[in-house]
Amino acid sequence: MHASKTDIRCPRLLASILPIVVAGLVATVALAEEPGAVPGWGALQILDHSVAPGSKSMFPLAEDRNFDSAFVNSSVWVVHGAQAGPSLCITAGIHGDEINSVEIARRVFSALEPEQLRGSVILLPMINLSGIRSGERYMADRRDLNRLFPGRRDGSLSSIVARGVFELVTGHCRALIDLHTGSFARTNVPQIRVTSERPGALDMARHFGSGVVVLGEGPRGSLRREASEAGVDAIIYEAAGPHRFDAEAARVGADGVRSVMAWMGMLDQRGATIPFNNIYRRTYWERVPNSGGGFFFPEVEIGSRVKPGERLGTIYAPGYDTETPVLARRSGTVIGMAVPQIVLTGYALFNIGIEGSDLFPGLMLEPGPEPGAPEVDG
Repeated sequence: MHASKTDIRCPRLLASILPIVVAGLVATVALAEEPGAVPGWGALQILDHSVAPGSKSMFPLAEDRNFDSAFVNSSVWVVHGAQAGPSLCITAGIHGDEINSVEIARRVFSALEPEQLRGSVILLPMINLSGIRSGERYMADRRDLNRLFPGRRDGSLSSIVARGVFELVTGHCRALIDLHTGSFARTNVPQIRVTSERPGALDMARHFGSGVVVLGEGPRGSLRREASEAGVDAIIYEAAGPHRFDAEAARVGADGVRSVMAWMGMLDQRGATIPFNNIYRRTYWERVPNSGGGFFFPEVEIGSRVKPGERLGTIYAPGYDTETPVLARRSGTVIGMAVPQIVLTGYALFNIGIEGSDLFPGLMLEPGPEPGAPEVDG
């Protein structure tokens, strides 16, 4: 794929940031012909680096050293296959507390053999570098990066990063896998989130082969939704929780990425598929009842199937000698849940994939009056 360099202009105030973030992320990914190469398939030119067919490379976004670069100058990892094929982008670390997403990206990159790869894999594994280092979910300027896409070239630091990532993904990749975990002291069963409006993306989600698929557009400003609306087949993988490594969730994620690559024709291996009865058209949250705050303890396991009226957990109010049961309102599967902690009224405790909505294609359930929980989506 050939692309011309983008002419980037910015206010003087941001001039020191743009050479590091935007120029680094948006720089042209061009294919240069080499003697003896397959026609149309040569070295991959990224920034000042040339990645030859059948090789892999890791390098910083920019060589500049200044105060701003310490917060945003993360890495680009590239695996350029020996044979022509599609391009896949993998993003991780958009939220700095979701370190297991970075581990999945590391495992994928480490295991890939470029001599056996058709196409190219471009990884941005630690997008929120300062957040990963500090354990903070948000960017250094206190913004949620995954609500700022497609970003702006003349905006805040986070908006500039978002714009650079967005232009790289939409300009150079046929497909995107955005890696995440649960957030805010919650854990998720391995799950894929995807829009039902793009058949290719839905096929991609099913060929991830592990966990469940949750259908939905995703919140406005998220990379997955904005890239999808720009024409990229995009999915999110979410599993386990923040601030910790989970070996099993990392294994499932890395295996799922390779399964998608096999389906795309990038690897010679057999991929897996998720059955249609594990595709949920709707989920809902069981929350802390009004005036029911206290010490929360779940009583079901993640992935459990529950029935109406079943006790999911209990909240104990210390000093008041009271307890509040948390009951399931509908049949379904627990696809996400809070870990034991102190909770207050309205806090989202259990994310339930509703039974009867998992028939695909099937009857689309009417949306209920309960508001969603955007604070725990992607």
